[in-house]
Amino acid sequence: RLPVARSAHGATVYSDKLWIFAGYDGNARLNDMWTIGLQDRELTCWEEIEQSGEIPPSCCNFPVAVCKDKMFVFSGQSGAKITNNLFQFEFKEKIWTRIPTEHLLRGSPPPPQRRYGHTMVAFDRHLYVFGGAADNTLPNELHCYDVDSQTWEVIQPSPDSEVKQVAERVSAPDEAPSLPLEERGLKKSWDVFGLDFSITTIKQPPTADSELPSGRLFHAAAVISDAMYIFGGTVDNNIRSGEMYRFQFSCYPKCTLHEDYGRLWENRQFSDLEFVLGEKEERVRGHTAIVTARCKWLKKKIIQARERLKQVNIEDEGHATCQKDGIGGNVKLCRLQPLLEVPIREAEAQPFEVLMQFLYTDKIKYPRKGHVQDVLLIMDVYKLALNFKLSRLEQLCLQYIEASVDLQNVLIVCENANKLQLDQLKEHCLNFVVKESHFNQVIMMKEFEHLSSSLIVEIVRRKQQPPVRTHSDQPLDIGTSLIQDMKAYLEGAGTEFCDIILLLDGHPRPAHKAILAARSSYFEAMFRSFMPEDGQVNISIGEMVPSKQAFESMLRYIYYGEVNMPPEDSLYLFAAPYYYGFSNNRLQAYCKQNLEMNVTVENVLQILEAADKTQALDMKRHCLHIIVHQFTKV
Repeated sequence: RLPVARSAHGATVYSDKLWIFAGYDGNARLNDMWTIGLQDRELTCWEEIEQSGEIPPSCCNFPVAVCKDKMFVFSGQSGAKITNNLFQFEFKEKIWTRIPTEHLLRGSPPPPQRRYGHTMVAFDRHLYVFGGAADNTLPNELHCYDVDSQTWEVIQPSPDSEVKQVAERVSAPDEAPSLPLEERGLKKSWDVFGLDFSITTIKQPPTADSELPSGRLFHAAAVISDAMYIFGGTVDNNIRSGEMYRFQFSCYPKCTLHEDYGRLWENRQFSDLEFVLGEKEERVRGHTAIVTARCKWLKKKIIQARERLKQVNIEDEGHATCQKDGIGGNVKLCRLQPLLEVPIREAEAQPFEVLMQFLYTDKIKYPRKGHVQDVLLIMDVYKLALNFKLSRLEQLCLQYIEASVDLQNVLIVCENANKLQLDQLKEHCLNFVVKESHFNQVIMMKEFEHLSSSLIVEIVRRKQQPPVRTHSDQPLDIGTSLIQDMKAYLEGAGTEFCDIILLLDGHPRPAHKAILAARSSYFEAMFRSFMPEDGQVNISIGEMVPSKQAFESMLRYIYYGEVNMPPEDSLYLFAAPYYYGFSNNRLQAYCKQNLEMNVTVENVLQILEAADKTQALDMKRHCLHIIVHQFTKV
């Protein structure tokens, strides 16, 4: 069996097989998938793939890209069904899933608008979407999707053409493909043009500014080594282009802040408080530092619990009780303080745990399609978010629930919203029910018979007389993010909750154990096995004691992932990722770039010396190169 003849389909190679998906057969758009092995020519035959899950609508003129063992499809021509959805296909399970965008809060970068004739390539953990026709325009922004964090952003190319992301026009050393005018009719070209990327020349020296390609569609894009090349396409007024552009990717290790705090929540190591929840008095452990940084309402409860403990136990305030060991020696074994108990009558354990997960990671799980229990759980979380005044979590829950409401669950969600007094959500459900296309189906359902009479009355009246829609001019409060809260905490909001002293050359700097342990395996091992009795830790990086300013830069990285710092701090912190055991070498990559961009005749010898000490060979070569070229000045 062969796939039906087609054009404008998507194709990619994975695991030595060619995979094709969808396209146009001359009469209709398709959404079938076929694969064929590329290894043994004798044995190859086409095989149609049984797809399952949320299969994208039939479409054509769309790109596909493979990233992290998954195939991604974005937008394309689907007639009335055209959307800006991103779908992913798991090769092993042969399952499609639509990647939700409901977790993107208002104010964060939205996905690119729907389009066709665009390109999408994968590099590292990112997908890059360029060009295409979007509602009668030809946009030329470069959109980037992070597969790990499921977020979109528009890439601002670096103004400096030597570093980071830059686009520049590339010219081939020999002739570029162009057809003589008389051959531009309906004839096919049989010429094959090759471009050797190892000897590509740039005729004009790169200018200081990146040169951005104009918007275009039906162009081609490919990733070679660490750059994307774009060739051809149709630009304004239906003109074909023969230009080639090169876009240099920057490849920094990702920020692991949310994952590091997420691990702290999962393993509950170094927990110092226990929430006692609801009438059943279920117990959930947590960390004072994270909770008080993220939620003022819970911070107040923790302070009240501390005050109660002080009054109950004034004589033995906060001291660990010590006893002699049984062997008769004088070694002291210290029993640590018991966990601080914080009663929260307003919450049940399951929704409270989801709320806690949000405090540590800024994320909650998206409800599974067709699982009404997931939606009801998020409603309970939404109720807590309203009570605890967590506006970011409120928005997240609201967007998730509204996106999950469908004909199957709308009455259950509406009834629950009515019971929990979630008016905004109830309003959404009522408007969904009375829609022309939904109403008749909903009132014929079994669940409709069991609705409370007051809700039935509301639905019937709303159908008869829809309310006038009012638009609020109130700006939407989307609350603060994990990064913003941890920044404020380091800058003073967390002073009263410090539980460890870091000593830099004898100068004390109060800090928080749980945060240091979450972000650094060095501190984690120390607090687990060698916790200093006086609660003080000397700070050095190997043999070297960093400057006060560099130490503050390191704390900013630990608390909220900040990597911007003066170049002299980068000197000190270059080796910190190895010494302190951070999750990856992101800090080092930024230090290296910071140094390379800011090496001057004045500081090159200091940097050379530090590079030699820390065995940073690239950096050392870079410094020697500058010294040779600026020898007399140095």
